[in-house]
Amino acid sequence: MRFFRDLKEYTGYARYAAKSALNAEVAGSYLNWLWWIFDPICMMLVYTFIFSYVFKASEPYFPIFVFVGLTMWRFFQMTLSKSTKLIKNNKAIVSKVYLPKFILLETEMLVSFIKMLFAWAIIVGMMFLWRVPVTPIVLLIIPLFIVEAIFTFGVCCLVMHFGVFVEDLDNVIRIAIQFIFYATGIFFSIETRIDNPVVQSFLLHYNPMAYIIASVRRCLLYQTLPEFDWLIIWTIISIALSAIAVRLVYKYENSYVKAI
Repeated sequence: MRFFRDLKEYTGYARYAAKSALNAEVAGSYLNWLWWIFDPICMMLVYTFIFSYVFKASEPYFPIFVFVGLTMWRFFQMTLSKSTKLIKNNKAIVSKVYLPKFILLETEMLVSFIKMLFAWAIIVGMMFLWRVPVTPIVLLIIPLFIVEAIFTFGVCCLVMHFGVFVEDLDNVIRIAIQFIFYATGIFFSIETRIDNPVVQSFLLHYNPMAYIIASVRRCLLYQTLPEFDWLIIWTIISIALSAIAVRLVYKYENSYVKAI
């Protein structure tokens, strides 16, 4: 109940802080917010060229296939990479006024989400150009993203907490992100490229990001339903993880100032 009260009370601050962070990011840039469009497009073009022509990947609608994977991944990756030093980077705020520490994480998630919306606008345009059929199944992307957001919040909240006390956590997370990136199937389909059914099931189901990205592609590109049993499983795990993380942050948040 305390979490929901704080969320309601301080979400206005999170929105304002996210807007300020976005404005500061493009200040002094000639293209301003257009970089949020050019950056993912350039990444998509590079990876599409490498994996379609060099490694001979042949998934249907391959440019969109890659772009969807990158878009869903970048929301998780950008938030996680900033969470390790989130408390320390906001020392001026944390040490002077009380603010529920998870609100700092909410701000970063809002920033990543707004950038994600620009990427999804590009995906819609690409689907129009490639004439991808659209069915009501595409609406299942919404609950899939909600699960990703809850899971991201839970993981990043834990990382934010331990990042206050563990100096080298930033390096560990950077290495872990790099490993998970290549094991998530951003540029290939785990279902068609992995022949061993045991390895395929492990990579696809026990990595929530791999499951979410594969499911979004199913709904968006192939008009196929996701595996609902695993959606329920990861929903429960994500909620439980978030509850544990929030409880941990509330318990130790008064000691953060001394630690930093």
